[in-house]
Amino acid sequence: PEWLPGFVLETQGPCGVATQGNLLVCGFQGQFPLTQNVTVVEGGTAILTCRVDQNDNTSLQWSNPAQQTLYFDDKKALRDNRIELVRASWHELSISVSDVSLSDEGQYTCSLFTMPVKTSKAYLTVLGVPEKPQISGFSSPVMEGDLMQLTCKTSGSKPAADIRWFKNDKEIKDVKYLKEEDANRKTFTVSSTLDFRVDRSDDGVAVICRVDHESLNATPQVAMQVLEIHYTPSVKIIPSTPFPQEGQPLILTCESKGKPLPEPVLWTKDGGELPDPDRMVVSGRELNILFLNKTDNGTYRCEATNTIGQSSAEYVLIVHDPNALAGQNGPDHALIGGIVAVVVFVTLCSIFLLGRYLARHKGTYLTNEAKGAEDAPDADTAIINAEGSQVNAEEKKEYFI
Repeated sequence: PEWLPGFVLETQGPCGVATQGNLLVCGFQGQFPLTQNVTVVEGGTAILTCRVDQNDNTSLQWSNPAQQTLYFDDKKALRDNRIELVRASWHELSISVSDVSLSDEGQYTCSLFTMPVKTSKAYLTVLGVPEKPQISGFSSPVMEGDLMQLTCKTSGSKPAADIRWFKNDKEIKDVKYLKEEDANRKTFTVSSTLDFRVDRSDDGVAVICRVDHESLNATPQVAMQVLEIHYTPSVKIIPSTPFPQEGQPLILTCESKGKPLPEPVLWTKDGGELPDPDRMVVSGRELNILFLNKTDNGTYRCEATNTIGQSSAEYVLIVHDPNALAGQNGPDHALIGGIVAVVVFVTLCSIFLLGRYLARHKGTYLTNEAKGAEDAPDADTAIINAEGSQVNAEEKKEYFI
């Protein structure tokens, strides 16, 4: 079988098992060592186990990649305090190696001392834990519009670690990746470079470099760099009321944002200084105008400056007459009067037409009643000559226009 090189299956031999050359091996079936490969993180503990399903009191032995005996049955052979016996019996020999280092990696051998000796190999893989990453290339502050280049680096990983970048919790894909072998020729140094042009929205944003590796047990290592971006101010003027009225106060607030923060702001009117300092008081970013009048009409300008640049905003003030404003905002009495007049006229016309209609129908009844009776000599003849009679029905019709 392939787990025992050098042996050939013998189906006709007296023992019915296997032979090697002219040597006959009896009782071979089920008497062979079984091992498994082991992976452990650097600094951890590795357990090496060798089992034999059927063993006729034959000794077991573990040896390291240098073929040094570690344990022979339950007897320790190598003086290494990191190596301890876990379990020893005729069917199993298990040992532990604590504080595993990269130099412990290699092929370990379990031997079963039959004739001939049977062996099984177990490969110990040691994972190199990447060091905590470091971000370089940031020098504070950065000016808006500049190209920024950040580099994240980690060493000591085995196999090579993976580096990912995040900005505002969104992963950045377009990055450069470099892997270099360390001096020990066992671990790797990995670096990744991120290039992007900054703007004012990047101020205060955290850029994160994340290192993923199988030795970290799904808990990645991270490094973070908070960006500081300097930019020219942005300015906006906000009035305290949308309709400034004569005799009332007005507050104009100059809302300025910039880094460094612009302080203080400069107020002007129509390109010059404020004309009435007693009524126009500047307090911080606010311009307070007391008791507005028509002379205050004009263009007011707020200007903010920091070390990066300058920006401004303008507000055109138009002082409204309170009476005119009230008329504009009040109800339209002419319109209301016109509507009432139309309603009254329609009502009167309706009453007139209704009265005429009723009068015409009453006249018709009286006329029909009288017709035929005025020429009749007696009542019987009057009834016969009445308009409702069938005899003179066509001749007694009356028409009203």
